[in-house]
Amino acid sequence: MTPEEKDKRFHELFEAMVNSMTDPDHFSRPELIAVITELCEMFQLSKAETEFYQSEAKEKRREGEYICDFDNGRGGSKILSYRFVTRTGAVVKSAHYRPDDEPPLSDTDLKRLDLCMRTVLSFVSRNRLTRAVEALGFYDERGFRNMRSYMRCIERLYWQKKLPGAYTAMLCNLRHFTLINEDVGRKNGDVIMQIFYNRLSEIIGEDGILARMGGDKFLGIFRNEQTAQITEFLRGVPVVYDSAGDKRVLISASAGMYLIPPDFVFNSPSDIMDKIMPASQVARNSEMDTIVFYNVQLFERKQKARRIQQLFPIALRDREFRVYYQPKVDVETGELVGAEALCRWFHGDTMIPPSEFIPFLEQTQDICELDFYMLHSVCADIRRWLDENRKPVRVSVNLSRKHLSDMDLLEHIMKTIDAHQIPHQYIEIELTETTTDVEFRDLKRVVTGLQQCGVFTSVDDFGMGYSSLNLIREIPWNVLKIDRCFLPADNDSDTSVTSMMYRHVVAMALDLGLECITEGVETTKQIEILRRNHCRIAQGFYFDKPMPVEQFEKLLADCRYPIGQDGV
Repeated sequence: MTPEEKDKRFHELFEAMVNSMTDPDHFSRPELIAVITELCEMFQLSKAETEFYQSEAKEKRREGEYICDFDNGRGGSKILSYRFVTRTGAVVKSAHYRPDDEPPLSDTDLKRLDLCMRTVLSFVSRNRLTRAVEALGFYDERGFRNMRSYMRCIERLYWQKKLPGAYTAMLCNLRHFTLINEDVGRKNGDVIMQIFYNRLSEIIGEDGILARMGGDKFLGIFRNEQTAQITEFLRGVPVVYDSAGDKRVLISASAGMYLIPPDFVFNSPSDIMDKIMPASQVARNSEMDTIVFYNVQLFERKQKARRIQQLFPIALRDREFRVYYQPKVDVETGELVGAEALCRWFHGDTMIPPSEFIPFLEQTQDICELDFYMLHSVCADIRRWLDENRKPVRVSVNLSRKHLSDMDLLEHIMKTIDAHQIPHQYIEIELTETTTDVEFRDLKRVVTGLQQCGVFTSVDDFGMGYSSLNLIREIPWNVLKIDRCFLPADNDSDTSVTSMMYRHVVAMALDLGLECITEGVETTKQIEILRRNHCRIAQGFYFDKPMPVEQFEKLLADCRYPIGQDGV
């Protein structure tokens, strides 16, 4: 090749290389490698290599990317090398080698090789940094697509006019995943989550996306015709999490879904999130169906929740919430031995039942304010009974699970009780069984502290939460409340599952030295069941419904209920 032909060919190859690097829409790596290979051969090189590191620290640890697009195996010495640090701190390095038996390159060829090297380094730097920015911006720390990826996909589908009427949005939660982590360990739990994510992503395919919102929550967008397959997958799928294939666990998820209508207009992320979040919450709390589609009723429920939360501060200020007391009665003697404080809301001339406002307040920290309002009110009533020389009884006050996030909860409870100078034995704090290991530790700390202060504690919803046996083995409760679902009905035989479960739960509680109370007692036969199983205390309509404080105070003198005939 004459010098003129070599000069012409170099400029053709260099132009082809630059065009390939600067045209992302038509980029072809094989074509670029072919051009680089011919350039290397033109300069009689034996090897050309490039390195990329996201930081100088990673360069020292050799944690980066090594690229060698040309190596003819002839070996040789390094003739040209570069290292530079970008403004973002990334490090890009390049080196070219040439056989020792080749004559030195001319100054012109060295300058041309230098130009090619700088051009390649610029391309590699820009390309790798773009990928790094993509990873940092659109993936989380564990490599899952994040919410930015999700919203970018939605925007792309919307502007391509594919989204309305053809796609379904989803927010799903893995069910009981804390327990799975507890059983198999965090490391295996991470593997299980990754397998679940990969398999569901495969079902969704390239036409949609699955992204991790955080924890065990995932966002999805997929074509409507995939809904049945995805719903079936979410209801339960076995996941093998060891290399031998011997260990597997059933993974299921609750999900809120939104069929995006044909007239949908996307203005902001809330247009989607406002639909799937309330549906997801209903699905998580549902005992019937764990897949819930957004509809008008859910919209109305959300509006109702918003109105309740708006009215709450004013209602609290105006003392619209009142304490109603439901008696607890000794089934052997009929004696009034205690009461549970229950909240009733009187707004204007209307009484709003707890089912109409408690679930909505539970969605925020408002429930914590209401609980302490109730505790204050109960303490004020007991203080008045003592001052009037009435004979008080122990009153249980419910505290929401949300209180467990308060590190100073014990101090706040005792400060409230002591501010009214109430003897501690007249207060019982009723706590709902937890659903996570973290809450379990907080619950144990609070209950132990109350026990040391002489305040009674009771566990509600026993058998429904994190680990029921650990709950009564590791936490020093005073009282075990047995939910009405364990209490046999009048037509249950002694050998029915419910009867046997009730019998064993009561026996276990008594053997552990716990006071035992059964809720929902309504009939004479149920009273007999309590007596036969040695559960001394009952609460339910057999004796009384929850009543205003004025009515309850009349029972304090010396109330004994008749035993042996159906009550209220």
